[in-house]
Amino acid sequence: MPDDTQLQKFLEYLISLSAETEWIEFKQNNDDPQKIGEYISALSNSAALHRQERAFIVWGVEDSTHNVVGTTFTPRQQKMGNEELENWLIRLLDPRVHFLIREFEYNSLPVVLFEIRPADHMPVRFSGTEYIRIGSYKKPLKEHPEKERELWAVFSETVFEKGIAAYNISSDDVLTLLDYSAYFNITGQRLPDNRQGILSRLIQEKFIISKSSDRYDISNLGAILFASDMNCFETLARKALRVIIYQGENRIQTIREQASVKGYAMDFEAAVSYINDRLPQNEQIGQTFRKEVRMYPEVAVRELVANAIIHQDFRITGTGPMVEIFSDRIEITNPGVPLIDTLRFIDEPPQSRNEILASFMRRINLCEERGSGIDKVIFNVELFQLPAPDFRVTTNHTVAVLFGPRTLSEMGKADRVRACYQHACLLHVSNKFMTNASLRKRFSIDDKNYSMASRIISDTLQEGLIRPYDPKSRSKKHAKYVPFWV
Repeated sequence: MPDDTQLQKFLEYLISLSAETEWIEFKQNNDDPQKIGEYISALSNSAALHRQERAFIVWGVEDSTHNVVGTTFTPRQQKMGNEELENWLIRLLDPRVHFLIREFEYNSLPVVLFEIRPADHMPVRFSGTEYIRIGSYKKPLKEHPEKERELWAVFSETVFEKGIAAYNISSDDVLTLLDYSAYFNITGQRLPDNRQGILSRLIQEKFIISKSSDRYDISNLGAILFASDMNCFETLARKALRVIIYQGENRIQTIREQASVKGYAMDFEAAVSYINDRLPQNEQIGQTFRKEVRMYPEVAVRELVANAIIHQDFRITGTGPMVEIFSDRIEITNPGVPLIDTLRFIDEPPQSRNEILASFMRRINLCEERGSGIDKVIFNVELFQLPAPDFRVTTNHTVAVLFGPRTLSEMGKADRVRACYQHACLLHVSNKFMTNASLRKRFSIDDKNYSMASRIISDTLQEGLIRPYDPKSRSKKHAKYVPFWV
């Protein structure tokens, strides 16, 4: 969080700008909550339209002269009924655009600054109406259809990684907020022997953006990968990976909860090790020794955690990637619904909202090349003779579930059908066909019980998830099957 000196310098920058700047509004004491909400909508939309990283409302400055005169407005003490002003504003904003309230003094005069994030995927409305700034005036967006068209065009170009996590800070702050030594270590580069060499490399990677006179912005990409502490970036603090361990099969009793604080590139390996170390193990007895073997394939856990990080929707606030460990399963959740059907996770190359982030993660070998990660998950799940993973979509999240060991008799019909479909998909992407024999091997069904595999295949056919490779063939014993989309 910026200190008072930084806020004072930033205020001087704001009052030096033109009165016609459409993403800044100066006020003295106007504290009408309805008007404040309308201005948040208008300024958020205008900041997006003009490709600005933030919008601002400043109380304590004369609009006509930009003189600092102080204000009597105290937002943290104001209420609407029994509700705090900030919560009331957030509740009536849709989408719930993120804004921060700063209160400080300038030359002993009280100043209030609202720092507002730009709209990023749809216009922000307040109490059901979308607003926009036209010059120095606030107007309903529907009255200016040309501005609305321009705004939607901007949304189609929005890339999370290019957004700003910290703006207008010194080089000292950059080197404190980002663990630059970790970047050089992870990428196998020699650490430059001077400050400028370090900053130049961070600029080349687009982790920071040079402004002027030793001032920089830190991009979302730089912060999310190499933050020394994500909590120092207010818009990204909730994006840290959380791991929660429960007692039993439900969420009633929590054993332990841990949230990473470092950037993904720095903390990914430690996070995956932490998860794997807390998973149940089975003891295997060999001829001369005993050894503990994990119940879940490590590579499957690794790939699903990487997917949750890379494919999350950063526009959804107040939530981040999460791993929940139960006695019988692991659930790995990320904000955002997938861009492709969950049934096509195995064969379709993944579409990521965050391709720049994904590219860097692949570059430093923290995830698989495009399109091979889920294949490895399914392959290793089958190798461990586990139930097929389940990929679920909620209103705002994607959930991948890895199940612990179950016998075939303990699996329900849905489990068996899902495993049969995924088995057919895995074989197809390997240029092979599913057969009764291959499915018996998948489930460890004895050859004499081939009819059990036949029933599972029949159920999967009825669900429309697979089809015969040769519909004319009458042989069930030697029949071949492919996924429905082949």
